[in-house]
Amino acid sequence: MIATESTAARIARTSEPTAMMDAPAPGPLARLVDAGLEVPVLGGGLVRHVNLDTAASAPALAAVAAHVVEVLPYYASVHRGTGYPSQQTTALVEAARATVARHVGARDDDLVVFTRNTTDALNLLAAAVPGDTVVLDLEHHANLLPWRAGGRRVVVARPTIAETLEVLDAELARCPAALLTVTGASNVTGEVLPVDRLATLAHAHGARLAVDAAQLLPHRRVSLEASGIDYLAFSGHKAYAPFGAGALVGRADWLDAAPAHLAGGGAVESVSLDRVAWKQGAARHEAGTPNVVGIAAIARALSELERLGDAARDGHERALTERLNSGLAAQRGVRVVRGFDDVDDRLGIATIELERGSVGLLAAALGAEHGISVRAGRFCAHPFFERVASRANGLRASLGAGSSADDVDRFLAALSRLLADGPAHAYDRGPEGWHPLVDDRPRPVF
Repeated sequence: MIATESTAARIARTSEPTAMMDAPAPGPLARLVDAGLEVPVLGGGLVRHVNLDTAASAPALAAVAAHVVEVLPYYASVHRGTGYPSQQTTALVEAARATVARHVGARDDDLVVFTRNTTDALNLLAAAVPGDTVVLDLEHHANLLPWRAGGRRVVVARPTIAETLEVLDAELARCPAALLTVTGASNVTGEVLPVDRLATLAHAHGARLAVDAAQLLPHRRVSLEASGIDYLAFSGHKAYAPFGAGALVGRADWLDAAPAHLAGGGAVESVSLDRVAWKQGAARHEAGTPNVVGIAAIARALSELERLGDAARDGHERALTERLNSGLAAQRGVRVVRGFDDVDDRLGIATIELERGSVGLLAAALGAEHGISVRAGRFCAHPFFERVASRANGLRASLGAGSSADDVDRFLAALSRLLADGPAHAYDRGPEGWHPLVDDRPRPVF
């Protein structure tokens, strides 16, 4: 750990980071199931948990958890049952499909295919693309690895969005491609890409645009029809509905022509021992019993985000993001990772690297001694991280609808204290990373 008397150390001695004293102090925008959760810390005692790892998985909205409890008594098989619960479950799934379509501004003839998560959705799409795919190097592995089996061409992003658009334009002009696929927002830097401009660029070269919206959708409203996006993939577990479902939304023709994503019941019109007639539409790729609870949870989460309002969500996150970035700028020995020089629009995600010391040890101490959850590593975006960072790993703090100014301030104060003085307890590094040498925290009864 860095142990210098600095602005960081002085900040640690105050009840609130000095750079934040005059800033607004927003509380949580939405109630999540982990609101008020207390966690044990080393040496005894409980503290209120600060969850700054929502970019990995967000807790369920309280309204989502309540909805799941409400619908569970009616859980039954879908589309083929004649009993009342089965009919209601079928209606629930199809209503959820309509909710997803409305929320993402789908066109009338777009399909909504329910999947396990974003990774599953993009693997489904990869099997449907009738030609080469162009992808940026800044992608999460979920949008980098599925294209390896086909004609994948990787473009290294440039220091600015403007330059990156130019090299994408040149690549698509050099050799036609069927698809350009990009992240809507980086899970490393939080930088938001101009998906409408990317759609225009792709279409100008006869290609389609797919967007990995795993990070973007929980934070910003996106419309396929308004932006020109052809395919959108997202996960429920990042959008406050962690019940194991996701979705792929987009144009039907490629999906109708693609092999069924899973071979099984529900995806077929008829079967003989030597022939299968597959269904068209979403059912073609939804073989087997669907994740009814996960699908219902996604729809309820999206409806709740709509109820909160786009302006309120945007204002809440911008205030907290500014508070976080201003506080990090006051720390010595810390560098915030950036991918582009000309991006002003960022989600509430900040990844830092240290001049000296281990971010893994820092993350472990934040959790074990301060009850603050963050993440250390390369965030399943190894090529991008290795290009833009100067150290092997980074530490990421990520905000959400349940975050507050107090969360940000506690993180900044704990970070300052650890940078100045180091952890108060001994740690060891094992195969799973850093952990307390003696962990006296009790475990939950479950």
